[in-house]
Amino acid sequence: MKLSVLVPAYNLQDYIVPCLLSVLEQETDFDYEVIVCDDASTDDTAAKIAQIASLFPLKLRCIYKTSNAGLAANMQTLLATCRGNYIAYMDGDDLALPSKLQTQVDYLDAHGDCHMVYHESDMFDSVSDKTIKLYSQEFYNWSYIPARSNIEHMIKFGSYMQASSVMFRRHNHLLDTVAGNCKIIFDYAFYILTAGFLQANIDFIPQVLGRYRIHENSFGQQTSRSFARREQSFQDIELACHLAKQFDVSDMVIAQGIAHHQFAAALYFLTRNEQTLFLKYIELSATQQWFFNDKHRLAYDLRLQPQQLLQRLQGAT
Repeated sequence: MKLSVLVPAYNLQDYIVPCLLSVLEQETDFDYEVIVCDDASTDDTAAKIAQIASLFPLKLRCIYKTSNAGLAANMQTLLATCRGNYIAYMDGDDLALPSKLQTQVDYLDAHGDCHMVYHESDMFDSVSDKTIKLYSQEFYNWSYIPARSNIEHMIKFGSYMQASSVMFRRHNHLLDTVAGNCKIIFDYAFYILTAGFLQANIDFIPQVLGRYRIHENSFGQQTSRSFARREQSFQDIELACHLAKQFDVSDMVIAQGIAHHQFAAALYFLTRNEQTLFLKYIELSATQQWFFNDKHRLAYDLRLQPQQLLQRLQGAT
């Protein structure tokens, strides 16, 4: 089997059908399987999956769990079941554009020294269907990301790869790529561990081959409405950075990555007028007296004047 596409699903009744169809209807010159695992959804997700399964009995493999165990356990099930030489991940509310699978498989076939490949994704509003921005090339740190990146770039600069855009080569540690302690942000640790076990060269395809759906119940939108979720997200990110130590990533790179993420968390709280949490994270970010960029240094220097800082960052006089 050339490729396995893994789709975890939980309470996605409004999105799972277009997601699965976008993958199953792709034209390729190779065999591939799509495996979807419903994590005991409480809505009609399982029924929607069954409808699609009746249309693609040879290509779609369905797993229905009887009790909800969370995304990490769901991914363990999917990884244990997949048979492909290449593996792609799809969130159950995202969309694959035509030629996504063929383009990525062709790239890995043609570049034997590339272990992971990701493509550009269109972030779009689910209600209006309008594009918000490009996920990677409009990522705030994109200028730091080379055409061929590696695990150190992932740690130092964050999630510049949209989760559903990545395809990677099979390896012998698939089940070890699931960080069960992550509660909200799963894909960051998943791809850091994948890159580590593969000692990966990570290449970028600038073509838009997928769509990243933004809706009110997505993980990102839920996090934007909750300070507690944002703090938990940072803890998941910090854990992911520490996991890289097993691959001989230096303590300095890990510390710099964590400091950068603390800085990002501080800015998040600053823009939401949560001054206590802003101060907490901006001071944590400067523990090593290392600053990601001039904006980071400015934020630390003006940490006790948050309104002045906010004006400076927004370009006000």
